[in-house]
Amino acid sequence: MRVWQGAIKVVSAPTRVVSLFLIGVSLSMAIAACNMETRINAAPTKNVELTVASFIVTRNAYKAIIPKFIQKWQTEHNQTVRINQSYGASGAQTRAVVDGLPADVVHLAMALDTQRIEQAGLINTGWEKEVPNNGVVSQSVVALATRPGNPKGINNWADLAKDGIKMITADPKTSGVARWNFLALWNAGVGSNDNEAKAIDYVTKAYKNAPILSRDAREAADAFFKQGQGDALINYENEIILAQQKGLQANYVIPHRNISIDNTIAIVDKNVDKHGNREVVEAFVQYLFSPEAQQEFAKAGFRPVLNNTSAPTKELQKLADTYPPVKNLSQVSEFGGWNQVQKKFFADGAIFDQIQIKINRLRVDS
Repeated sequence: MRVWQGAIKVVSAPTRVVSLFLIGVSLSMAIAACNMETRINAAPTKNVELTVASFIVTRNAYKAIIPKFIQKWQTEHNQTVRINQSYGASGAQTRAVVDGLPADVVHLAMALDTQRIEQAGLINTGWEKEVPNNGVVSQSVVALATRPGNPKGINNWADLAKDGIKMITADPKTSGVARWNFLALWNAGVGSNDNEAKAIDYVTKAYKNAPILSRDAREAADAFFKQGQGDALINYENEIILAQQKGLQANYVIPHRNISIDNTIAIVDKNVDKHGNREVVEAFVQYLFSPEAQQEFAKAGFRPVLNNTSAPTKELQKLADTYPPVKNLSQVSEFGGWNQVQKKFFADGAIFDQIQIKINRLRVDS
């Protein structure tokens, strides 16, 4: 047999077998590598987790908001996020976070509680500037709920101080809403003349008509609606709207002299740095200001926050328009801010305690 030299290189049979084997191995390795790369690119990244601690009356809104954010994050990042939730009275939540509750986000009834967590070294200074609307993510006003038909004729603040009226409200020592309630009562009592003596007299009469002081807004609502206590309930407007949504008979009025209840959101920086989840935490907080999330707050009875970075949708504006306007709406800044409010009204021995002593609800130890 002749073997032609030149264009065709002839190799022996054993060599051909070895070469074919090596080519097959190389191809197999290349295909395996491609398959591995495809699997890596297609696989979701590691799941992420965050914890939200909020005051109790936001729970219904978050039932709708959180699933929407989880779906949004999954779609945009191909990553599953788990959101742990803790609800309770605002003051109790504040103490829990300071004492070690590993919350990444706090949504509290008032900036004073957020500031306490900041003072404990868990939230960075300037937190209110890191998010839209100076950190105010939900809003409400104070409402007066009465029995069906309003048999006691309770239509305004003055009626709460009348003899024979039983008023239900929460305790300012444990509840954020109760501090807002107190400020609304004080604001009504002091009037346009800033007569503090008149205000103390009025607020003392109103609290004398309170047979109990509940722990938080939800307990106050349950005492009034479910247990039938009292003739009138002072509470968040959104709590009374929620009662209506649950089928309870809830007649209420929004006094024209009122106060803007501003609830703040903040990132708990020390916990976030420890958990390494800042990207998703920041995205979640920003999402709460979106029209989509604000619609859910509005459906749950909160007055939507419209002055944020996103223009309101038609649906959100329509929801906002269902809330009656308030002619004389005060801000906490008019009282000197929360630090001054705490010192003047709610510190041990301050005006609230003095009122409780007058009506024999608070004992003074000798």
